[in-house]
Amino acid sequence: MSREQRHARRTFLGRGSWAETARIAEVLRQETVGGALLLLGTVVALVWINSPAGDSYVALRDLTVGPSALHLDLTLGTWAADGLLAVFFFVVGLELKREFVAGDLRDPKRAALPILAAVGGVVVPAVVYALVTFRTDGALQGWAIPTATDIAFALAVLAIISTHLPSGMRTFLLTLAVVDDLIAVTIIAVFYTSDLALLPLAAALLPLGLFALLVQKRVRSWWLLLPLALVTWVLMHESGVHATVAGVLLGFTVPVIRSRAAGGPDAGPGLAEHFEHRIRPLSAGVAVPVFAFFAAGVEIGGLEGLGDSLADPVALGIVLALVLGKPIGIVGTTYVVARFTRASLDEELSWLDVVGLGLLAGIGFTVSLLIGDLAFGGGGDTDDHVKVGILLGSLVAALLASVLVKTRDRVYRRIWEAENVDDDQDGVPDVYQR
Repeated sequence: MSREQRHARRTFLGRGSWAETARIAEVLRQETVGGALLLLGTVVALVWINSPAGDSYVALRDLTVGPSALHLDLTLGTWAADGLLAVFFFVVGLELKREFVAGDLRDPKRAALPILAAVGGVVVPAVVYALVTFRTDGALQGWAIPTATDIAFALAVLAIISTHLPSGMRTFLLTLAVVDDLIAVTIIAVFYTSDLALLPLAAALLPLGLFALLVQKRVRSWWLLLPLALVTWVLMHESGVHATVAGVLLGFTVPVIRSRAAGGPDAGPGLAEHFEHRIRPLSAGVAVPVFAFFAAGVEIGGLEGLGDSLADPVALGIVLALVLGKPIGIVGTTYVVARFTRASLDEELSWLDVVGLGLLAGIGFTVSLLIGDLAFGGGGDTDDHVKVGILLGSLVAALLASVLVKTRDRVYRRIWEAENVDDDQDGVPDVYQR
């Protein structure tokens, strides 16, 4: 084989490899695939830890790696929660910035209803949890566990079910979940930060500021941005603030609108969209599923163990808060705001649609597991009961939401079919000829 042939072969293989990588990345950007991988990581963890080889799962999760000199000698489970989830929260930060600058949250009138619904969907579950657990010593520290919505899981369920649902349902759910994530990050930073070290926190502002300066100048060089992001993460971790907050702050610095120098704000996608396009496959395909694998492993102990878990007010409070508190908070707040203010529900949606979205928001999972670990982590029965409550509550909410939303999908499908009848076979729906 000649040199030219070998070069051509390497070039062809390189292109094929790049094309395959791009195709896989595009698949991972689909909401259904991300939700499926998240579910797969959870199921593998549950099956493994409840099998005769369960001790090997615990040994893997508790394996310590990392440099002790930097206080980064962490277990794999902690690396997943503090490190990999920072990637997920970076994408969340990009989504938040994009929604506030160029999305639905830019218009106060349009955004008011889902924003206030998100607030209601945080407050009411916390109240339900507190009412169930207030007599249990130490239980109230977990009040924030059922306040979170797993945006990946909720949107994946909606995407799987939806064939004829109005686009307004996804918009409402996405806006609600994005605001919910912002509230959850604030809760983590304010209520679950202990032993705050001001010097590392102040020092984190330097690499964060340099990162912001570079992205504002539209610099995309990973060899500049990635080290600054890692240093920001390390210093945030050292400060006592949960390291995932660094991901959100880094995401907030990325510009959404393309610079005028590149042809004006309508010249094309901004840097935030570019980063999200690149990093979302890593978040959906690696970070979140691996976190779920290490966080969801809990020894259930069969029906007897499940009963023992639900006998704990903490687990029962989480289940009731996710299944009842979330939809009550979201639907109730939406109704009150629409009834007594100028805000109105999207014309495409009915109140049954809002109930379905409220149930979907009861899928807490990823962020709930994170907050549960912050509140009760360290092992013990309560830690296990928290995980059981989150898994069971999210599962029940997902099943109830699926039934209701699928019913609504059938209704919208019948409406669509009725509007697209073409009895005279002329290629034009009869409704447009009347």
